[in-house]
Amino acid sequence: MSRLWLLALALLPLFSVAADNADAWQALREGRALMLMRHATAPGTGDPANFRLERCETQRNLNDQGRAEARRWGELLARQGIEQPRLLSSRWCRALDTARGMLRGPVQPFAALDSFFGQPEDGAEQTAELVRMINELPLGAPLLLVSHQVNITALTGIFPASGEGLILALPLRPRTEPLARIPAP
Repeated sequence: MSRLWLLALALLPLFSVAADNADAWQALREGRALMLMRHATAPGTGDPANFRLERCETQRNLNDQGRAEARRWGELLARQGIEQPRLLSSRWCRALDTARGMLRGPVQPFAALDSFFGQPEDGAEQTAELVRMINELPLGAPLLLVSHQVNITALTGIFPASGEGLILALPLRPRTEPLARIPAP
């Protein structure tokens, strides 16, 4: 078998994934879906003991890799025709910096996306509130949410990698299967 043929066979799964994702991207562009993503790479787990929401220097923050991931997300969104999405973000600095770093428009802090890692007992109620609030938003521009692993796992059952995005159909429902999983670019 020729090397070219072997290369084509090896790349075939990538083309089918891209084709499958095309419908998900279209649903996002049309406002029939949203993207829920985990903030870009911020080394560590949780937050330091002296964490204060209003002071970024007390939190885990994006590193150079995370800032580059955010920029590449912005480029990927532009290539997908998503120029000015509605950007909602957790109030944690690493999430806000991810959303702002995409350079896709203004970012609105959204408390329902805040991490409940330190207070897991709040998870079910906060997740239900997020679903309710998202489903009450008017339809329109593509919707992009930046949150945290614990929040995404509570909503979807999926443990996303740093910077990974999930395209989810609207109306939002708990434990729904994503239309697509998009790795950090």
